[in-house]
Order: sequence, then C-alpha cells, then structure tokens
Amino acid sequence: MPGPVGRPRREFRNYQQGILPAGPGARNLTEFFASIDEKLDATAATAPKTQRSDRNVLNLLTKRARVLYLGPANYCRFTDPSRALCLKLAGTPTADRPLVGMCDSARCPQAIHHPCHRPVWSEHAESTEIFLGQLGTTRKTERTRLQADYYRALRVVAEIDAATTTDEEPT
Repeated sequence: MPGPVGRPRREFRNYQQGILPAGPGARNLTEFFASIDEKLDATAATAPKTQRSDRNVLNLLTKRARVLYLGPANYCRFTDPSRALCLKLAGTPTADRPLVGMCDSARCPQAIHHPCHRPVWSEHAESTEIFLGQLGTTRKTERTRLQADYYRALRVVAEIDAATTTDEEPT
C-alpha cells in the first residue's frame, strides 16, 4: 500500500497523463499539479535524469501531503478549515482535521474524486436504484430523498468518467 506521499505522486503521474481528478476541489488540485509541473520543467534542463525528477516531485508533493486525508469515496485536501463542509455541518469550524466520515464530497470545496473512488460511487448508485425500485408508492418522502442521493451518485460517477477520459480515447 502506498505511503502518504505515494498516493499524491500516483495522482500527479495520472495528471501528467491527462487523467484528471473530479469533484469540487479538483480545480485547486489541478492548479497545484500544474505549478509542480512548471517547477519540474525549469529543473529539467539542468537535470536530465528521471531519478532527479522523481526526487523533485517527491519534495514538492511532500509539502502538501500533510493536508491530504483519505476517505473511501474521496480524498480531502484539508487546506482551509473554514471551507470544510464537514466542520460546518458538525458545528466545529476550528477543528484541525476533517471529519472524513461526515464528508459530503459532492459539495465540499476541498473534496476530490479520483478513478479509484469510482467503484464506491457506482456501487452506491446501483444499490440505491435497487432500493428505490422496492419502495412502495406511499413512501414519498423516502423516495424523494433517495432519488436525490441516487442522482448525486450518478453525477459523481459521470464527473469521474469525464475527468479520466483522455484525448486519445474514443468518445
């Protein structure tokens, strides 16, 4: 299993291959990866060896690895506690780490979805769809809530799929 810097490095390599993250925090992460890419380009002329480039990537990613929290359905780049939706919902805006179990990653501006999260969201959509099919007609409140949850899961899956589709793949 990759260490704390192994996952960000893997996602940075995905970024370089055009496999982008999705979710509310994706743009911020993509901008961060672009800044690392720019710094690596500047050192590439003086250091043609891949080993040095890998070391530079690790050094640059390590600075941000301490703000990365791993959840089963998303990663949280906890850079600003005042923007963390989980802390707002829990009424603990001054906490020093996120409440990953309370994350609504479809809405939190610091949440990021990667291809590794797709199976969790896809399975959630499938099981919710099955449950919706078994609800009786008198369960309108539950149906409304579950349909919203189902559509949210489908949207996250679609966003992950759209972000991970590279230009080389047929559309």
